[in-house]
Amino acid sequence: MSRSLSRLHLQPNLFSGTPKNFGDSSVASHSARYQLSISQSRSSTRNLAELILGFLAIDAVLWLPTREQLIFGPIALLAPLVMVLWHRPGMNELGMGWRGFAGSLWILPAAVALSVLGVEAAKYAGTFHTLYAPDFSHVGGYVLWTLYQQFLLQDFFHARLSSLLSANAAIGLAAVLFALVHLPNIPLVLATLVWGAVSCALFRRYRNLYALGLAQGLLGLCFAVCIPDVWLHHMRVGLGFLRYHPMHS
Repeated sequence: MSRSLSRLHLQPNLFSGTPKNFGDSSVASHSARYQLSISQSRSSTRNLAELILGFLAIDAVLWLPTREQLIFGPIALLAPLVMVLWHRPGMNELGMGWRGFAGSLWILPAAVALSVLGVEAAKYAGTFHTLYAPDFSHVGGYVLWTLYQQFLLQDFFHARLSSLLSANAAIGLAAVLFALVHLPNIPLVLATLVWGAVSCALFRRYRNLYALGLAQGLLGLCFAVCIPDVWLHHMRVGLGFLRYHPMHS
């Protein structure tokens, strides 16, 4: 009898700790979720602030006179680079590794084909003309610039928008922002709106910048020789577009 009573006496002690342990686990789980929610909220706020500041800085520089552009332009364009690299992303994450490179190579012959068609159409329409500075340094510098544009578009703007919006909404808004910085050059605004959406979708698929940057350079050069310069103003945007004066021979 005493042994039975002893067993009965022990049972409440065994079960009395269970609700306490369960409660501790529940509180810990709730606390972890709360901390994660705070962390995600702070990250979203930071991404939104960086997006707004980055866009306004780049757009503002485009509307400055040439002298001020030379001073503040490098700051506005390199600040997003610093913010991206601050988080120490990997090369593949940036789209600068080998991942997706082979799969994205078809983009280049597609861009070549589109460029050939564009040139032939421009010749037929009578709008084809040579570049105003067809030397290697000008062309090479432009292609390097388009590579960096893709870095800004994908790794800074598209990446932050993707953390705030759905995939399609992020692609659409990134394309709109890309187009807006080309105002008031309406032909470039329309072209970059389309290319911005296409390039963001391709980057989401392949996660590689190289083919996209080279394709943009090729398509941009094609655009420059196919669209009348009276509309493009040497591919200028912002204040430079408004202050453009064609040189007459």
